[in-house]
Amino acid sequence: MSRAFVKEDGPDNEPLPDLPISPHPNYVTPRGLTALRDRLIATQTELARLKARTDRLDKLPEKAAERDIRYLEARLRSAIPVDPADQPLDEVAFGARVTVADEDGTETVYEIVGEDEADASAHRIAPQAPLSRALLGARVGDVVEWRRPAGRMELEVIAIAYL
Repeated sequence: MSRAFVKEDGPDNEPLPDLPISPHPNYVTPRGLTALRDRLIATQTELARLKARTDRLDKLPEKAAERDIRYLEARLRSAIPVDPADQPLDEVAFGARVTVADEDGTETVYEIVGEDEADASAHRIAPQAPLSRALLGARVGDVVEWRRPAGRMELEVIAIAYL
């Protein structure tokens, strides 16, 4: 397509809307803080690669990278690092790796991590998640009630460690 038919000042040149920022405090584990920094560097590198293309008619990938950079910079500015060494060893707190047993005796390990680090498939849950809220403050031997959409479940805290 000829450049004569490309509008220079249209909506294609507007920045993408910012990603929503959580209203909750941005607690991060050391691993989560490192991951945010690594994601920022990778996204900045990708943006530089995109801007170096000879054919830059499609600006959407650049805009997406710029939007992601704004998000990551905001998350890093608001990060509240939590040192696991400062957490109570005898109760569940942010940064804990908690082993629980369900009513059938099946054991599962969950980690309470920052929102940007949360990953349900890896059993990493944000502090605002219903399971985290049920576990926070519990001690080994405590039975907590997890209210889920599928119904309530009782879990016994088997072990607590920190990341």
